Amino acid sequence: MTIGIPNILTLIRILLTPLFIIFLIKGLLLAALLVFSLAGVSDGLDGFIARYFNQKTKLGAYLDPIADKLLLVSAYICLGVLEMIPSWLAVIVISRDVLILLGVAIFTIFVVRVEIRPSMVSKLTTVAQLFTIFWVLLNTAITSAAGIQTALFWITAILTTASCLHYTYVGLTTLQLKSGN
Repeated sequence: MTIGIPNILTLIRILLTPLFIIFLIKGLLLAALLVFSLAGVSDGLDGFIARYFNQKTKLGAYLDPIADKLLLVSAYICLGVLEMIPSWLAVIVISRDVLILLGVAIFTIFVVRVEIRPSMVSKLTTVAQLFTIFWVLLNTAITSAAGIQTALFWITAILTTASCLHYTYVGLTTLQLKSGN
C-alpha cells in the first residue's frame, strides 16, 4: 500500500498545526498567517490530486477531516484565548464539532452505518470559518474596517449554528429510520 501524495499533504497539514499554534502564542501573527495559508493550500491541493488523479484512499477519508478539525479547533481556541475573536464565536465553532463527534459516536454505538458527506451549509460553514481566521490574522497586519470583521463573526456564527442544526436533524432522522421507530 502506498501512502500517496494527497495523504502526505494531509500529514504535512497535521504537522503544520502545532507550528501554527506556536506562532500564535508567540505573537508571530504574520508567520501564523503564512502557516495557516500553507495549510489551506495543502488542503485544496490534496483534495484536487485525490480526485483528479483518482488517489482517494480510506486513510485519506479519515485523515483529511481530522487534519481540518485539528487546525480549525486549534485556531479558534487560540484566537479566543488571545481575545482576537469573541469567545462566544470560539464556543459556537468548537461546540458544533463536539456535537458532530458525539453524533458519530452514537452512530457507532448503535452500529448505524452511514456515509457522512458534507452538506452545502457545512461547506459554506467551513469556508466562513477558514476565511474568518484568515481575515483576523491578516487584519492584524493590515488595518481595515472593523465592521467587516464583525460581520464575518456573525456570518460564521450563523452558518456554524445552521450546520449544527442540519447535522442534528439528519442524524436524528437517520437514527429514527434505522431503528424503525
